[in-house]
Amino acid sequence: MEKISRFKLFDTLSKKMVWGFIILITVGTILLSLPAATNEPQGTSFINTVFTATSATCITGLTVVNTAEHWSLFGQIVILVLSEIGALGYMTFAVLLFNIIRRNLDLSTQLMVKESLNLENLSDTKSVMKYVVGLSALFQVGGACLIAVDFIPRYGWKWGLYTSVYHAVMSFCNAGFDVFGNSLMGFQDDSYLLIVTIILIIGGGLGFLVWRDLLLYHERKRLSLNSKLTLVTTGTLFVVGFVLLLVTEKDLTLLPKGTSWFNRTVNTLFLSVTPRTAGLVTLPTNDLQAGSIFLLMILMFVGGTPGSTAGGIKTTTFGVLMLQSIAQIRGKKDVEFSRRRFSQNNISRALLLIFLASVVIVIATLILTQTEHIPKGFGLEYIVFEVLSAFGTVGLSLGLTPHLTVIGKLVIMLLMFIGRVGIFTSLYSLSKRQTKFNQIRYPEENILIG
Repeated sequence: MEKISRFKLFDTLSKKMVWGFIILITVGTILLSLPAATNEPQGTSFINTVFTATSATCITGLTVVNTAEHWSLFGQIVILVLSEIGALGYMTFAVLLFNIIRRNLDLSTQLMVKESLNLENLSDTKSVMKYVVGLSALFQVGGACLIAVDFIPRYGWKWGLYTSVYHAVMSFCNAGFDVFGNSLMGFQDDSYLLIVTIILIIGGGLGFLVWRDLLLYHERKRLSLNSKLTLVTTGTLFVVGFVLLLVTEKDLTLLPKGTSWFNRTVNTLFLSVTPRTAGLVTLPTNDLQAGSIFLLMILMFVGGTPGSTAGGIKTTTFGVLMLQSIAQIRGKKDVEFSRRRFSQNNISRALLLIFLASVVIVIATLILTQTEHIPKGFGLEYIVFEVLSAFGTVGLSLGLTPHLTVIGKLVIMLLMFIGRVGIFTSLYSLSKRQTKFNQIRYPEENILIG
């Protein structure tokens, strides 16, 4: 009975979370449909409006129209607000409202927050919420101030301050929208801005639970297993990605001649960080080497950390899978890390997540191969890259997004939604679970594998 009630509870919470994001996308679509939201006299088509609202809410950054040129100041602010709410989770703002009116959180709200932030214990809800709000404000306000030092002398107080805030929010939220028209390609030689942006991207993608562990380390003198695995996996992917990109893009011919060694290194660092669901670029993605594009696909698939502003299968899932593979190769029964062993439930969940993600990506790719046109000079990577970018809520593209058909836009929107809400949450909300569990266990038998 306890197991049944858990499934029923998770089903209910999943449906609430899914509907919460759907309502948010609907509100965003209505606001972006207003004449004041666009600079175009003919307005924006319904499908493009829904696509933009979905991309913003799911903090992806894929765009079918140029954000800087098409949307007015009001429209850009709507996109900014949708990205902020989508990144922190609408439940965060619900809790803020409860605090403002000085009401205690009921059990249902606490459970929703627990699920949306991937918390282990219900008792962590209030304390973690303080860190979510506090850290988000610290990173974004601090980032905006640091960027303003660069932008205000360039653009003046009004535009400089606006672009500083916009860029800081989008970088921390890993959203990928920009108000410059070509992402950050005009700032290839601005190492200061790129370094600040890298810090904001990593800050948002590392996860609030990990940041809480790091900030409380001086008191506890220890890190949780989740934080240790996250930091090790993130650091490994960052270093390996950077080194491999130094090899695949060793010439960096996309940068102007005479670019300093330091600036070339910073641009390569940025290129290794942005596919972790940030979506901002300093180099045209479709002009990268084949090896670099393939590496970006892998990094987009992995994504960031659970409970963060990032998407993908998450670093912990990837870490568990790697450790499981190493243990199997060594003939070890237990999967161990930092003098702890993972539960079989953890391992099974990680394997199931990767399998389901692969199935979703394969199906979406097959559909798009039938509906979208692949230009000369490109192959299947033109579509696979877009699919992985949408699923990982990254926002990078080889150029397909503005040319998507209506069916293509619907597929990409669904991928962005699944990537942000979570594949388990999405499937649980759609499926009808059985309430009776079969207690019969059949005899065990092995089959040939490999």
